[in-house]
Amino acid sequence: QVQLVESGGGLVQPGGSLRLSCAASGSIFSINNMGWYRQAPGKQRELVATSPSGGNTNYADSVKGRFTISRDNGKNTVYLQMNSLKPEDTAVYYCYARATTRWYNPWSDYWGQGTQVTVSS
Repeated sequence: QVQLVESGGGLVQPGGSLRLSCAASGSIFSINNMGWYRQAPGKQRELVATSPSGGNTNYADSVKGRFTISRDNGKNTVYLQMNSLKPEDTAVYYCYARATTRWYNPWSDYWGQGTQVTVSS
């Protein structure tokens, strides 16, 4: 089994910055994608950014130029640097990973429990 634990959420003022971290642990054989999604009350969960292993990063149009995703593959950790935060960025942010626990097992999707980000004056 694979567990994802997020950290770094909190309350910040508009224009401020926050850095989210997510560490994957457990019986991990390989990870081929990690990223971040978010969900505000009453809204659908939406993609924020992904970082495929060996591929190009992807960003939602609403965060391009403000957010940066990065990975430390040795630690199975993904980060999201969020700058110039806006009130509309307020949401629960969920860490995502596509991983396998054995070479012969199929890829499975794993989700963290979420960390709250609130942008308010």
